[in-house]
Amino acid sequence: MLVLALLFCPLVSHAQTTVRLDGTPDVAEWIAARFAKGKQPPFSFVYNGIPSSEFLTRWQYEKEKIASPDPQTVRERHIYTDPATGLKVECDVTGFKDFHAVEWVLHFTNTSQTDTPILERNNVADLTFTNRTPGTFSLLSARGSVGSRADFMVSQRELPADSTIRLAPQGGRSSDCTAFPMFNLIAPNGRQGVMAAIGWSGGWQAALTGGTSAPIANRQAVRSGNVTAPGTGSALTLQTGMERFRLYLKPGERIRTPLVSLMFWNGDNLMTGQNKFRRFLLAHHSRQLDGKFAEYPLSAGFDWGDPAPCNEYGCLTEEFAVALINRYKQFGIVPEVFWLDAGWYEGSGGPDFSGGNWSTCVGNWIIDSTRFPRGLKPLSDAAHRVGAKFMVWFEPERAIVNSWLAKTHPEWMLSSSDKNPVQLFDLGNREACAWLSKYIGDLLEQNGIDYYRQDFNMGISPYWEANDEPGRTGMKEIRHVEGLYKFWDYLLDRFPRLMIDNCAAGGRRLDLETMSRSAPLWRTDYRYGEVNGYQCHTYGLNFFLPLHGTGIYGTDDYNFRSSLSSAMVINWEITSIRGSIPDMQRVIAEYKELRPYFYEDYYPLTGLGDLTGDDVWLAYQLNKPSDGTGIVVAFRRKDNPQGSTVVKLRGLDPQQVYSVQNGNDGKIAEKTGKELADGLTLEIGEAPGSLLLKYGPAEK
Repeated sequence: MLVLALLFCPLVSHAQTTVRLDGTPDVAEWIAARFAKGKQPPFSFVYNGIPSSEFLTRWQYEKEKIASPDPQTVRERHIYTDPATGLKVECDVTGFKDFHAVEWVLHFTNTSQTDTPILERNNVADLTFTNRTPGTFSLLSARGSVGSRADFMVSQRELPADSTIRLAPQGGRSSDCTAFPMFNLIAPNGRQGVMAAIGWSGGWQAALTGGTSAPIANRQAVRSGNVTAPGTGSALTLQTGMERFRLYLKPGERIRTPLVSLMFWNGDNLMTGQNKFRRFLLAHHSRQLDGKFAEYPLSAGFDWGDPAPCNEYGCLTEEFAVALINRYKQFGIVPEVFWLDAGWYEGSGGPDFSGGNWSTCVGNWIIDSTRFPRGLKPLSDAAHRVGAKFMVWFEPERAIVNSWLAKTHPEWMLSSSDKNPVQLFDLGNREACAWLSKYIGDLLEQNGIDYYRQDFNMGISPYWEANDEPGRTGMKEIRHVEGLYKFWDYLLDRFPRLMIDNCAAGGRRLDLETMSRSAPLWRTDYRYGEVNGYQCHTYGLNFFLPLHGTGIYGTDDYNFRSSLSSAMVINWEITSIRGSIPDMQRVIAEYKELRPYFYEDYYPLTGLGDLTGDDVWLAYQLNKPSDGTGIVVAFRRKDNPQGSTVVKLRGLDPQQVYSVQNGNDGKIAEKTGKELADGLTLEIGEAPGSLLLKYGPAEK
């Protein structure tokens, strides 16, 4: 039996653990099989130059059950301790029975009185997935945000044997530029896979390597494609963790690692996994209020740059803001949230434009008493009187040299170089984090602020790299990320109804940990109002996130439909009344009607890859299995010569007769679910143009 086990080991055998993809596992059994005394757990690290696979099973081992109020959730702590050096590794594991998902995070603690040897190459997840189907696994992944039409663009790539795809963001923010920390590992049959997600708001990396589970004797032949050996299957190895990690721990020090989440799925196609993951996020990794996920709002900013001549909100005054709120009420277009963005603090403007602008004064977290002599409370009171909430923008991690914060607490500032005027507030400093938490919390309470918006317009990794102690690569990053979570958790605990808008220069810090506490109401800083880009962003980000938002600038159908998402930000200049008030009222009512569709299933209808061109059709479907209804949103861009295209709807009952209403002309047609799945012709006569279809079970 031992010989057979060796002969049939996977071709990719560097991982700590092998997992066969064969249906969806019982999570309690899955955990028990991999986290137990004498078992190699599905994580790895190198300690004192030696891989953990060579010693971890010999360390002292303990297991603790952790109570969970949710009967569908299993929680355990597995503890491994080195008797020689006192290094303790705690692995907190959570299993979600209702979603066949397992996730874990590591904590390393030095329990001795001396420094530990070097810890490095920590792969929080280190495991190989195998499948009986011959062929190759594939990876469905998305780009991060860089402020372009291509933000969050999704692609599917195959992983043949011995090939590796490496994913990593840029600059230290978790979804910045090149990678998004959520992806789907799809078996060759296309009907099974694993959704993987990383919870780390810093520099993570993932290496995915393809392979086969062929017998050793047949490996060369399988590689060359000359033979399909009996029992040959496919394999994929996942190794993920921090990108920069090589350090020792001082006596008593404790650090955490990224969180990794694996959700197993099987079904007709990869969207089974994507939609199951979207529901998983809503159930277990979204802000919860009143026993369910929090719905992020329809919000409206005060008129951008108004009154002249300032940029952003540098000329905004109490009187103007209150008058504007009342004007929204007068017109019957009150949003759910009024949003005060950058420029409310000292030095950021003024009616005589004597100050700087919002960006050059970041770190002056004192309300401008000239423009707001009574603070921001009159603004929040005005919002509350008309039935809305009030949200205010902050950027507490960034401080300009000579700002109030930088001068008051220079000991809490980190620099990347002597010439860089932008400093980083050190959230990894416990005293600094505690001070900021209370200071911001007091500002929210004193000014009646309901929702908190946090921006972050800087690459952060150069600051961590410049300030790491010798031999402690990654420590500043770890402490900062830990501090960020501690800060947000303080606010959420202090204000039980608070919601956090996570911006970071548009959606550049979206990961499992931030999404558990927040959502991006402004998902990208791509050109404001360029709606073809907005279509692309919705199309891509919907694969993974059910909660995200963007702005709306016009009231025509093309603008409105392009901005559709589960949250929306009104950017109408109502002081100049560009547009019809009835149109504004109609858009708000229609948006509130359509928003719930984003909370259930999503299907892209026009393929994967690059849809950024002006010559494409782009269409997607939102389907509600809860009641059998859904919508189709479609766009024909300006350079596309074809007035129609054919799409195939998904998730429908083939025997059910559906009533399909055209939102452009009001016409209604009846078709079976099978007919809609076989092919539905979408027609848009003008370019650019849009189409909204609504469907549901036909009345008998």
